[in-house]
Amino acid sequence: MIFPTDEELRRAADLLRAGKLVAFPTETVYGLGAHALDAGAVAEIFRVKGRPATSPLIVHVDSLAMARSLVAEWPAEADSLARRFWPGPLTLVLPKQSCIPGNVTAGLPTVGLRMPAHPVAQALIRTAGIPLAAPSANRFTQVSPTTAVHVRQGLGGDVALILDGGPTTVGIESTVLSLVVQPPVILRPGMLGRAEMEACIGPIRESVSYGAAHPSPGLHPRHYSPRTPLKLVRDGLLPPEGRGAYLFLRSPAPAAETRRMPAEARAYAQLLYATLHELDTLALDWIAVEAPPDTPEWAGILDRLSRASY
Repeated sequence: MIFPTDEELRRAADLLRAGKLVAFPTETVYGLGAHALDAGAVAEIFRVKGRPATSPLIVHVDSLAMARSLVAEWPAEADSLARRFWPGPLTLVLPKQSCIPGNVTAGLPTVGLRMPAHPVAQALIRTAGIPLAAPSANRFTQVSPTTAVHVRQGLGGDVALILDGGPTTVGIESTVLSLVVQPPVILRPGMLGRAEMEACIGPIRESVSYGAAHPSPGLHPRHYSPRTPLKLVRDGLLPPEGRGAYLFLRSPAPAAETRRMPAEARAYAQLLYATLHELDTLALDWIAVEAPPDTPEWAGILDRLSRASY
């Protein structure tokens, strides 16, 4: 793991407090951070990403005390989940305090909170002394970055500073769980699964309807997409024309580029976005991905691939 110097952390913290954008690593993907209580700074996130105002941002904290200061209610379920799974890849949606600008939450009365497990993210929030609104550090709908190089390639000079913490370890975005309804509902699946959370707080639902403003990031039909068209395939049925790549779990098929992906879901998730970034540099006509198993441990991966495919 790469760790920034104290001077780099102080510079990043100063930039954030001044309303600038700083990209930083979390255990899931790299985030594009701004002062979460500064509406002007948050507006810069939307401008740089080209992100629609209907897609809310997750607020990152470094302690339970900071999390509780940002919400109007902190139910027993939130306390149980936070103490069990934070720091970690779980976002909790709760009623927000008025100090959180409306553009953070797409105008909704709720906010998603997460305590990242990456030590660089924790050190940055602690040094800055402020909560950070941070979606993935890439243009809207594109593949999330899992290295600092991906951030530089995607955002260029539109970010004041990029903190390099090495490759991420989880590889896809956090599970998002809403606690504003009963039973709680999974808004976005991730690598933390339903069974693990239910063991902590009891029954959880896995689907929800929503209006123009999305209750969670990552709910647009088209998302997580490489620039090269991606197709989710079964039975090795690859596109008939053009030069492409095939990501497979079981049996290879003829393609200009092939990649055997890990058979274990956590290892697959860790590698997925980095592989798509690599293939995007090869001037291919398509990327075909063998559909993973439709089982609980693969739910987050299948969600990302389904939204990325055409």
